[in-house]
Amino acid sequence: MAKNDFALAFNEVLEEKQLAKDVVISAIESAMVSAYRRAVGASTAQHVESKLDPETGIVTVYAEKEVVEDSVVDERTEVLIEEARKVNPDCQPGDMVVVESTPADFGRVAAQTARQVIQQRIREAERSNQMEYYQRQEGEIVSGLVQAINAQGITIGLEMKAEGTMPNNQRIPGEKLKLHDRVRAVVIEVKDGTRGPQIILSRAHRNFLRRLMENEVPEIYHGIVEIRAIAREPGARAKVAVSATQAGIDPVGACVGMKGVRIQAIVKELHDEKIDIILWDADPVAYISKAISPARVTGVYLTEEERTATVVVGEDQLSLAIGRDGQNARLAAKLTGWRIDIKSLSEAAGDALSKLNGDPELQNMLKPAVEVAPQVEEILAKKAENRPITPEEFHVLEGFVDRVERRMILAKEEATREEDERIAAARADIPVAAFSTPLDQITDLKEHIFNILTEAGYETAGQLMFDMKTDANKVLGLAGIGGKALTNIEESLAALTFPEPVAEPKAEEAPAAVVAEVAESAPVIEVPAVEKAAEKKKESKRAAEEQEEDGEVSKDGVSLDELFSIKPEMFQAPEGTEDESDDKKKGKKVKKKGVALEFDESLGEVVSRKKHKRGEGGDDEAW
Repeated sequence: MAKNDFALAFNEVLEEKQLAKDVVISAIESAMVSAYRRAVGASTAQHVESKLDPETGIVTVYAEKEVVEDSVVDERTEVLIEEARKVNPDCQPGDMVVVESTPADFGRVAAQTARQVIQQRIREAERSNQMEYYQRQEGEIVSGLVQAINAQGITIGLEMKAEGTMPNNQRIPGEKLKLHDRVRAVVIEVKDGTRGPQIILSRAHRNFLRRLMENEVPEIYHGIVEIRAIAREPGARAKVAVSATQAGIDPVGACVGMKGVRIQAIVKELHDEKIDIILWDADPVAYISKAISPARVTGVYLTEEERTATVVVGEDQLSLAIGRDGQNARLAAKLTGWRIDIKSLSEAAGDALSKLNGDPELQNMLKPAVEVAPQVEEILAKKAENRPITPEEFHVLEGFVDRVERRMILAKEEATREEDERIAAARADIPVAAFSTPLDQITDLKEHIFNILTEAGYETAGQLMFDMKTDANKVLGLAGIGGKALTNIEESLAALTFPEPVAEPKAEEAPAAVVAEVAESAPVIEVPAVEKAAEKKKESKRAAEEQEEDGEVSKDGVSLDELFSIKPEMFQAPEGTEDESDDKKKGKKVKKKGVALEFDESLGEVVSRKKHKRGEGGDDEAW
């Protein structure tokens, strides 16, 4: 094959198979190695490699051989030292050298032997590429042509010569597809099969609707509008809850589009499936009310524990709220995650009246509802006789239902709170050490009772004590536990002792009087005293220079260290001054001094001493 012919054929294979160049070259080289081993009968333990020139198509085979000095016994594994030194000049007899070993007629032999191997390697590489590509496409929309329709589903031809399968349960009911139709579907699963990747496609999955909306609504694609939940019955109806991530954006309007252009494109793709776009709300009551649309809701009453919502609608809205075969109610329940019970206003009023009449405690709490009850009975009797009901009477029913339902919800919440408090109090009465005490440490417990409790899942004394305090019938209900056994359990637990918990040491608090005294004696720096010290520093600079070496005290009794580095302890708080009222009477000028100068006979020099206040009168001072 000429140079250009091989290069053209090689590039054609790359384009047709959509494979990387190095992948095909590696497959051909690997096939050449297999062909060489089969042609010459080389051992699999011998190192053999091949090199392909993609421009000329020439394949060169290299094999590892032992260097011999005199003669070659087996050409497959030995080479003369003269030939070996052309590759490695430093080799010696006995060394292993990789030398060219391409057979003379290898081109013809390789073409016959390696064709199947090359095709197999290329198919493997092709499948690997398909697998990697479609694993990245999982959850995304792909497009293809219908290739076959059978009882199991539809086969769709995809890119990279891959085939996807759409099972019948993933098709839109009522949609008829024909051969060679171009369809779009979402990839929901990719599995590795014996004949290539198994790509499962779907047009009925809710993520198909999600991806269609992302494609049609730019605000969703860019994250300005967010899809919060999707409930869908393929081919019939779907509900989508959306919210805006930026202020001033209408998420419902963005999804519908101008004159419904955007939503109509999605409806057409989904075989005329009706789509309700509703505004998501963090308040469950408002959210459920919107999810029931297009029906108008009179009231929504939630039971948090059971996650149940009772929705009351008008008589004319009941069929619309439930939908055909309960479809609207089902979709609303899927969308919100609440179990929804839809009632008409008259039905809800009848239930509320029965609850009120059967609960004396509720009657005491709802005096206004009791007063309205006869009127409600009269209205319901008119409804049963198919007589017309005025709007004012409907308002009476709405108010009555609202009072009773809300009071019932509050009663359930109070009962739950009381039960939680009772359980918390029971647990608080049990020592903490009991929950780490194994059941076998209860010495007075009989062996057969211990075995029954162990089989029931009790591991610690604390677990048993907790159940005995909160619900003794739970223990009594175990197989083999009777009155005597329960008495033995109670006596054994009563005899059980636990070490007292070690109290953590607390820091002693100082008396209030001591705290006040410390606060009073805290030094306070006065600005006038600082200024005076600074002036004194300038005046005594010359004297300080003369006395610096001897460390003498200045004429005012302040040392050089104190003079050139003013410290807070040099000044006294205002509490240490003389009584201002007495000095004013005597006509004296009040001085706020914190330091006094005094001649110390023992030292023979003037020193400074701090004032200390003895009494609260301000006249008695100690030096």
